[in-house]
Amino acid sequence: MYSEKVYEKVVNFYDLEQEHVRPGVARSAYATDEVMLVMNVLQKGMKLRPHVHEDFDQLAMVTKGVADYYIEDTPHRLIEGSVLLVPAGKFHHAVPVSDEVHNLDLFFPPRDDYSHLLGYLGGLS
Repeated sequence: MYSEKVYEKVVNFYDLEQEHVRPGVARSAYATDEVMLVMNVLQKGMKLRPHVHEDFDQLAMVTKGVADYYIEDTPHRLIEGSVLLVPAGKFHHAVPVSDEVHNLDLFFPPRDDYSHLLGYLGGLS
């Protein structure tokens, strides 16, 4: 489904159209049939939205900036290059410490509710 479209294709997250989720939060996505990467651009002062994924783990990596990433009530400081496993069933959210944070999330399998972010795949040949 997705893998055939992206095989040997270079895609830059910063060239993709971003979905503006709420003030201070934008995201774009890349996926194969087995895994999805979601780049979240977070602004300091954004509205927080703690949430939980019951059915899958999530890997979170900060590629730019600094954030406190909460799992349940425990903060974890993520700096550029830090990776954190968010286990299924645990409430979590990120709080930007720097003005802008780029948070790359890895989901396996790809999230169906984010498939709308992959519209650009139709233009890849």
